[in-house]
Amino acid sequence: MRLPVTPVTTVWRRLRDDVQRRYPGGRVVVAVDGVDGAGKSAFATGLADVFGEIGVAAFCASIDGFHRPRIERYQRGRRSPEGFYRDSYDYATFRRVLFDPFRDGAQTAGTTGFQLSAFDVSRDAPVESEWVTAPLDAVLVVEGIFLHRPELRDLWDWSLWLDAPFATTYARMARRDGSDADPDAPANARYRLGQQLYLDEAHPRERADVVVDNTDPAHPRIEETRR
Repeated sequence: MRLPVTPVTTVWRRLRDDVQRRYPGGRVVVAVDGVDGAGKSAFATGLADVFGEIGVAAFCASIDGFHRPRIERYQRGRRSPEGFYRDSYDYATFRRVLFDPFRDGAQTAGTTGFQLSAFDVSRDAPVESEWVTAPLDAVLVVEGIFLHRPELRDLWDWSLWLDAPFATTYARMARRDGSDADPDAPANARYRLGQQLYLDEAHPRERADVVVDNTDPAHPRIEETRR
């Protein structure tokens, strides 16, 4: 089913066509990165949907489905920004059950299964394994924070940085979650400062193939395209 023509779907289709020009076939992995509240989930889901419009099998996963257990996430302390940045996610499991088997399936369509999620952070427990398969030509869209950190940045065939200022993203999360809208509020310190560590260390905006200004999610704007 084709999505309606809007400013958002127009941007999704432009990005899809850019990926298709570079990678007209095979298995392709796309990253949608950005700070908390940048709008990554909706953007990534829509990007996957417009691949489906042209008959390309597309799968969407969130790095939030690969959290580490609470005891590991808080090993540096519940308020630690460094702990938020360095200890939140289980990248080894992400590679083992999703990224590597998705890649391996490029030679064996329909026989190598992959798992789109492995951990339920709300229950602090693994999820029941649900293995899916894909054809030889398929796109995996992975969304989440910290996707351009050094040990991950070479995984992606194509990546996007979804840009929005902290004032906007924290106001957005406050409406969504009932959290404090002030980025500098003490309750937000672990998360904002942890993300600032990431921005300072990994420079994701400069590493991404495309930068999209998503300050107004109804009217995203492509700012920069590289490669």
